[in-house]
Amino acid sequence: SMSFSVEERGRDNTADYRLYFSKCHKGKYISPFHDIPIYADENIFHAVVEVPRWTNAKMEIATKDPLNPLKQDLKKGNLRYVSNVFPHKGYIWNYGAIPQTWEDPGHRDGDTGCCGDNDPIDVCDIGSKICSRGEVLRVKVLGTLALIDEGETDWKVIVINVEDPEAEDFNGLRSKNSFILLF
Repeated sequence: SMSFSVEERGRDNTADYRLYFSKCHKGKYISPFHDIPIYADENIFHAVVEVPRWTNAKMEIATKDPLNPLKQDLKKGNLRYVSNVFPHKGYIWNYGAIPQTWEDPGHRDGDTGCCGDNDPIDVCDIGSKICSRGEVLRVKVLGTLALIDEGETDWKVIVINVEDPEAEDFNGLRSKNSFILLF
């Protein structure tokens, strides 16, 4: 399994904050978008955690910055935060992206009728672990959800960390205890 470390620059909750990735030893920086393989194993994907469970800062891979660090998303010049949905604070899962993927803004999706959002494909890890920002997980896919966000197709891939104690019981969006996980 590949090991990665992260290094913070700038202050949290500012537009200057960046989280850089390196492989194995400090000083050799990599891009979480281009340099982490899409596959960890056969049918197992890598996922980069952008927003850990129960946190609010809407972090994302900066696809246009050199080395593609994580940074907080801005909308109309303001830092973006995820709304709380009572009784929870922030995201109810670890939210992130699959490296080396891209939703093509020039391709109209046959299912949604909309074009891609120009970002890596999003993942929602429903495992029990509360991850840290920048953590790289090995995940298996349980299902997908197509959202349309401001007229763009935005796929969410529902995954579980293969190291989760429940992972082998989940294959698709039902468990062997047959309750539906999300909806």
